[in-house]
Amino acid sequence: MPDPNPVALDFLLSRRSRPAKTLGRPVPDRDQLEPILRAALRTPDHGKLEPWRLVVLERAALDRLAGLIPACGERLSRQPEDIAKQTAQYADADLAVAVIASPVESPKIPQVEQTLSAGAVCLQLLNAALAAGWGANWLSGWASHDADFARQGLDLAEGEWIAGLIHIGTETSAPPERPRPDLAAKVSWLGA
Repeated sequence: MPDPNPVALDFLLSRRSRPAKTLGRPVPDRDQLEPILRAALRTPDHGKLEPWRLVVLERAALDRLAGLIPACGERLSRQPEDIAKQTAQYADADLAVAVIASPVESPKIPQVEQTLSAGAVCLQLLNAALAAGWGANWLSGWASHDADFARQGLDLAEGEWIAGLIHIGTETSAPPERPRPDLAAKVSWLGA
């Protein structure tokens, strides 16, 4: 018989991301952020390749990244409103953690498994921040998918890419609950 952890299960059944635009100060300091980062790195990692890394983006770094968005948007022919919205994602944030997918050459572990591991780090980081009592949200956005922006803004190496940006801060307003997937519509059972 398993040894259940009802508190952890209740947390997972009720967890809710907080919209990044509703997160404010204070944000976790380094001592408060460290256990959250440790929890994030305890993610499934087939082959122990660690095909990811984290970059903590503090206020000055977020301002610098926001400053790169207009030129990136123009180069990509984005609409002015898209550029303004993407700029605000960085300019209005106080703390974010960039999860960088950093694939490793491996004859045994396919790239797709390494990509899934990077996504698992994003979710683990998000849930750890929420469990620690902070508001948190996982975002990306068109700029984060642009190799030139990622290279210029975060000094990413060839082959690295941004898997997600986890915004962390103090929740300023509670988000409304949203409809959740219908279990019967999304789960099938295969017995034999």
